[in-house]
Amino acid sequence: MTKMDEEFLKKISARNRSAESYPSVKGTAEFIEHLLALLFPNEKKHRFTQPAELTTALELNRSELKNLLGFQNDMDDSSGDKILDRFYRSLPDLYKLMIRDAKAIEAGDPAACSLNEVIFTYPGFYAVAVYRVAHKLHQLGIPYIPRILTEHAHGKTGIDIHPSAEIGQKFCIDHGTGVVIGETTRIGDEVKIYQGVTLGALSVSKKMAKEKRHPTIGDRVVIYAGATILGGKCEIGHDSVIGGNVWLTESVAPHSRVYHESKVIIQQQKKT
Repeated sequence: MTKMDEEFLKKISARNRSAESYPSVKGTAEFIEHLLALLFPNEKKHRFTQPAELTTALELNRSELKNLLGFQNDMDDSSGDKILDRFYRSLPDLYKLMIRDAKAIEAGDPAACSLNEVIFTYPGFYAVAVYRVAHKLHQLGIPYIPRILTEHAHGKTGIDIHPSAEIGQKFCIDHGTGVVIGETTRIGDEVKIYQGVTLGALSVSKKMAKEKRHPTIGDRVVIYAGATILGGKCEIGHDSVIGGNVWLTESVAPHSRVYHESKVIIQQQKKT
């Protein structure tokens, strides 16, 4: 083996000694995949036809999450159990939100043949379902795990949703690749967005970390592909339509139609 620089080895060794504990990235991914398989069974081995069987499976899933919480040295078993209780009691409401999202996608996409097709094949549904779980864990004050969850979904779908963003019900992401939804974004009910949409910040200054940096989207807004909406003071009024490739940094009133004008020139070449 090549002899390594001694100072480098000492520096890395010291970093290892002082390193904080973090939840397992692999374990976090396994937790969410197991939970979604319980809520939306697909493979035959994951089907639990009796409530008692499902209860046992959920207890195993709870144990997975409890092990992930073990990275927090300041959390005793009592505190961890309280968080776990609150999370698993919220599952019925999370499930309702996910089903409403799936139905919104099915209703809004002519290519969708069934609700099951949306649930098992659509990246938009998967990314939002993972976000719903991550957001609840974020609300319960759990660090790292929510972000690992949404980054896991980001890697699988190309859809980047910060777990702190606030998203209403019946949320539809169509296609989805390249969608970015920033930390302080607020999205109302029945909103639909297409691929390449960015709901971002005007400034990335660290001094603004505690401020609202991302836009607010009203109810029943449609945002078409490639649109970029920036800034914490930017509000898109309800029932508005934002056209493709629009760049917005200022608010628009309810029932607005915002389009990007461009010229497309088609010239017919003479045959040679």
